[in-house]
Amino acid sequence: MSGIVGNLNYLKSRIPASVKLIAVSKTRPVTDIVEAYNSGQRRFGENRVQEILDKKDLLPNDVEWHLIGHLQTNKVKIIVPFITMIQSIDSLKLLSIVNSEAFKINRVVDCLLQIHIAHEETKFGFNLKELSDVIESPGFKILNNVRLCGVMGMATYTSDMNQVRREFVNLSECFKILKDKYFIGKIHFNEISMGMSGDYEIAIEEGSTMIRVGSLIFGERK
Repeated sequence: MSGIVGNLNYLKSRIPASVKLIAVSKTRPVTDIVEAYNSGQRRFGENRVQEILDKKDLLPNDVEWHLIGHLQTNKVKIIVPFITMIQSIDSLKLLSIVNSEAFKINRVVDCLLQIHIAHEETKFGFNLKELSDVIESPGFKILNNVRLCGVMGMATYTSDMNQVRREFVNLSECFKILKDKYFIGKIHFNEISMGMSGDYEIAIEEGSTMIRVGSLIFGERK
């Protein structure tokens, strides 16, 4: 059994069956992704559109690609035909462009709303007030080719796990507020994507339904 397969099996034994595992394959060679795929993993996360394009045709068609990094508007047209989920929607403009490109090919694209929960200014995302303004805007109501499935957030890069937990609690609370106010009865609005290799256990304790794990599967990046 390879290290990747063993790591995946161990990780899956530690997370509830209800939690989706996104294997973060950014910078990893296709051979590593194939190993993970052959062990049963189907969901993979990438930060960059170009890296997905470089890899996707070398892999089976049933791979589910999740874009987890910042998406530039000029890359939307390229990714919309095949992406499984865009986890990093951080503006109404971006959401509108995704909707427009999806409409052209008669597709509905699953998306998550990225919420800024970290203390680091370099991270992208809405705050709750901005999100409320977006959802209540006239432009939002005509977006029929995107399906909002929940929220995503990235905690501060820190060794202070109490701070990380507070940020995950904040994201879960934001999800609940949005669900109760705008998406009650919408069964597809059910995802909280939070937690990575160093903090996924805390994330799951605080309500994560989707974790994004790279180094615990593929090893530390060289």
